[in-house]
Amino acid sequence: MTKPRVLVTSNDIPSAGIELLQTRCDVTIIQTKKSTREEVLQALPGHDAVFITGHHNVNTEFLNIAGPSLKVVSTMSAGYDHLDVPEIKRRGIKVGHTPQVLSAAVAEIAVMLTLCAARRAHEGRLKLEEGKTESTLNWLLGQDLRGSTVGIVGLGNIGQATVKRLIGFEIGTFLYTGHSRKKAGDDLGAKFVSLDQLLAESDFVIVAVPLTNETSGLFNDTMFGKMKKNAVFVNVGRGKVVDTNALVKALKNRTIFAAGLDVTDPEPLPPDHELLKLPNAVILPHLGSATIKTRNDMSIAAALNILNGLEGKPLVYEL
Repeated sequence: MTKPRVLVTSNDIPSAGIELLQTRCDVTIIQTKKSTREEVLQALPGHDAVFITGHHNVNTEFLNIAGPSLKVVSTMSAGYDHLDVPEIKRRGIKVGHTPQVLSAAVAEIAVMLTLCAARRAHEGRLKLEEGKTESTLNWLLGQDLRGSTVGIVGLGNIGQATVKRLIGFEIGTFLYTGHSRKKAGDDLGAKFVSLDQLLAESDFVIVAVPLTNETSGLFNDTMFGKMKKNAVFVNVGRGKVVDTNALVKALKNRTIFAAGLDVTDPEPLPPDHELLKLPNAVILPHLGSATIKTRNDMSIAAALNILNGLEGKPLVYEL
């Protein structure tokens, strides 16, 4: 009996997932770290499953070229804004992603950015490099987490993991907003409020929502205008949730105190981008899930999605 054929869109994948697939499948790996769309589409026909790395757009064109043999699509990411999920499902193809296994790592980054932005870490480093440090009592004072109000926009797996890690900092109040009140929020002692109330009351606003039609460009001039002057804004969701020009303005005009970003729009930021010139912006190049253990776990989860799908079982993380 012939083994099912699986296409892996890059050779830049932790071996754990590949080895798992190779136990039961005939695996084709595109031999490049960052494959082009042309390379993927050329290799695609005749495969039973595709293991997506990077953000290859799985749309009608992709699915037409893949042909009728395609049964499973699994992306090695929690986000899935690059997948046309309704169209994939309409064709009877199973589709999965890899949430949860990366929640802890992304939450650690959220806490790190919150602390670094609140305590002016980037600004302090710039002052050191310029030889402009002072030993006066009012120099480079930051914001306290202790006793503060922290607002989480999107209390999903990452939002919940972030709250759990912040509890030890003696936060005064946790607020969260979303479509509905959640039992997880009650369990964590967080209060469900409207977005407007969260923005008005929060000293820290931490964004952990996926990119959807509803969240795209959500944080604009109006939203930043609703925040406190001392607010620290942190985004570990998707870059396009924020209107970058509005954020630059809010940071320059001191409408808000500081920002910590793991995701940006555009991504990556060009080296001469205005955001990178702001002392009150702490910016990372999308390192949320970039730990050895997390990436291994993600590759295994994506591989298990494929194996389960090919065997007619429910995917581990099905969309």
